[in-house]
Amino acid sequence: MSLYGALSIGVSGLSAFSQALSATSSNIANVNTVGYKEATANFSTFLNAESGVGNNSSAGVVSTTTQDITTQGLPTTTSSNTDMSISGSGFFVVATDPTATATQEYTRAGSFRPDQNGVLVNTAGLYLLGYKLDSAGNVPNNASNLTPISITGLSGTAGASTKMALQANLEASTTADGAYVAGQMASGVVAPDFNRTINVYDSQGGQQPVEMAFKKTAANTWAYEATYAGNAANVTSTTLSQGTITFNSDGTLANVNGAAPASGNIALTIPWAAPSGLTPQALTINLGTVGGTAGLTQYDAPSALNGQTVDGSAFGSVTGVTISTDGTVTAQFSNGLSQSVYKIPLATFTNPDGLGQISGNAYVATRNSGPANINLAKSGLTGAINSQSLEGSTVDLATEFTNLIVTQRAYSASARIVTTADQMLQQLEQLPTG
Repeated sequence: MSLYGALSIGVSGLSAFSQALSATSSNIANVNTVGYKEATANFSTFLNAESGVGNNSSAGVVSTTTQDITTQGLPTTTSSNTDMSISGSGFFVVATDPTATATQEYTRAGSFRPDQNGVLVNTAGLYLLGYKLDSAGNVPNNASNLTPISITGLSGTAGASTKMALQANLEASTTADGAYVAGQMASGVVAPDFNRTINVYDSQGGQQPVEMAFKKTAANTWAYEATYAGNAANVTSTTLSQGTITFNSDGTLANVNGAAPASGNIALTIPWAAPSGLTPQALTINLGTVGGTAGLTQYDAPSALNGQTVDGSAFGSVTGVTISTDGTVTAQFSNGLSQSVYKIPLATFTNPDGLGQISGNAYVATRNSGPANINLAKSGLTGAINSQSLEGSTVDLATEFTNLIVTQRAYSASARIVTTADQMLQQLEQLPTG
C-alpha cells in the first residue's frame, strides 16, 4: 500500500468518526425528547481495490447511522389525560396539516395537547388522527377515513329518562272510596289521598313533570293515575297510565295492574305532540319488588314520599376526556353522562427499523419498512395505549459519554495517520534525485 493509500485510509477514519460523533451528539441532545430512539453508528471496512478484494493493509472504514426504532423507552407518568404512550408495537398516525390527512406520518411521541381549535397536536406540531365514532360508538366502514381528533369542539349532550323508581308509603288507615272511577283524580272530580310530581328528562334535556296520584278504593287496594303535569300542548294526552295497586296483609307490595306473574312495574309512554319536537318517550316506573318493602308500601303511618330515582339528565357541556387502552376517547359531560367520540388506531410495519426518519421525531413509510398497517389498538399485532403516560428516550447518557470519549480518541488517531503519512511524504520529497 502506498503512502497515498495511507492518507486515504486516515481520511476515511476522520469521515467515519465525524459521523459517529454526530450520532452521539444527537443522542445526548435528545436525551429528554419524548419517544426518541437512540442513533447508533455502525462501522465497516472499505477495501481500496477495484475488484473489492484486497488485504488488511488497504482497509479503510465507512460509517452508517441507524436508529433502533423497535426498542421501547421507559414510560413516565404525567397528569394530562391527553398524554399517551404505547405498550407494544405501533405508532400514532399523525399529519402536519389537520386539513390534509391523506399525507400521513408516524410517531411514538404522544405529548398531545389541544390547539386553539381544540384539535390534539403534539409538541412537534403533528396532529393526531383517529376514527370519529357514530352515535352508536361504531368506527367508519372505510378504514382509511381518519380525521383529526378534536376534544373541545364537541357539543354537549342530554339523556332522556327511561326509568323511574319510587320509595313511598300509603297510609293503611285511609278511608276507602268505593265509588271512585278511573280518571276522576286527573279531572279534579276526586281529590287524591296522596300525590307527588316528579320531574323526568326528555331527549333534549328538558325537565318534564309527571304526577303520580293515589286513591284508596278498597282494603289493601289503591288506584293510581300517572299524568303529565306540564303544558298540555306538549302532549297528545295528559293521561299517561292508570290502574290498580294491591298490597299484602303485611303492608308489602302484592301486584300492579293484576300482572301475571305479579310485578311492581308500570310501563307507560309520554305521547309528545309534534310541536314539541320530541318523539314518544317510553318510561318504566318501578314501585318495588313484589313482597318487598324497598319501594311502595302500605303501613299505618302518614303517606309520604321517602325517595325517588330518575335516570336521564339535563343538557351538559364537555368537561374533559378520558382515553382507554384500546384507544377509545370518551367525552365527560357536566351532567354526569359520558360518550365515546373517537377511536385512536395504531400503525404497524413489517420492518419498523426500515422507516425513514424526518423532523419532529416522526417517520415515514419506505420500501424497506413496507406500507403502514392501520388497526385498532389492542387488536392483532398492535399494542395498547396508556393515557397519562409518555414514552421516554432510549438514550443512556452514561453510554453516550463513553462513546464520546472513544470517538474523540479514534478521530485523533485517524488524524495522526494523516499527519504521519504527510511527514513520510515530505521526507520522500527531500531525498536526493540524482
